[in-house]
Amino acid sequence: MTGAPALLVIAHGSRDPRHAATVHALTRRARALRPGVRVETAFLDFNAPTVGQVLSSLHLSGVREVVALPLLLTRAFHAKSDIPAALAESTARLPGLRVRVADVLGPSPLLLSALELRLAEAGITPADRATTAVVLASAGSTDPEAIAAIAETAREWRHTGWCAVRPAFASGAFPPGFSRTEDAVRALRAEGFARVAVAPYVIAPGRLPDRIAAGAEAAGADVVADVLGAAPELARLLLRRYDAAAVGVPLLAAA
Repeated sequence: MTGAPALLVIAHGSRDPRHAATVHALTRRARALRPGVRVETAFLDFNAPTVGQVLSSLHLSGVREVVALPLLLTRAFHAKSDIPAALAESTARLPGLRVRVADVLGPSPLLLSALELRLAEAGITPADRATTAVVLASAGSTDPEAIAAIAETAREWRHTGWCAVRPAFASGAFPPGFSRTEDAVRALRAEGFARVAVAPYVIAPGRLPDRIAAGAEAAGADVVADVLGAAPELARLLLRRYDAAAVGVPLLAAA
């Protein structure tokens, strides 16, 4: 089979049915933007199909070139361990299959645009920008590279005109500069910011995004945005990562 490599979007998966529904909505949007590319979805856990199942199906249909894209905002454990292991296992048993692994989604200006879209949908106007403090609330990580990437995203976003941007985690240990979402909201309020908004730096709904929203509301945040979800900017970012990987040297290939 010739033509463009297939795009395999690999999500984490969740017991919460909203997670898979959101992932599928995002990949449908990417598929609509690039009708000449076969776009498939796989999950690491909780949901079907698995990475191995999708790659086997692609191989059976004649596909030999695949770009695997981790649906992750940072390079943490899943990007460094789980996904490479799942891909290696599959390519070892599928003759002739070549898989290129795309970069994770973050950091990217398109993610900042998606965050701002969700805040706008929640009622924040451009005129509010200079008087609104924002909590950039992610699920949490113990990986130093992921922590640094989230902190850098907060710094970059702050430079676009918001009066303050504070990174926060929904769970786990809190490195310097980070706290729980509710504590970040209270700290910004104590520093004198009259309006505080919470922007979940999370792709799909689930237990931790719910914890972010609950903490924000408990602390009295003025605005709580939705998760990034199937934002148009995310669909464009998927294709940008795909394009960059599609011209690279295959990282994994069966003998």
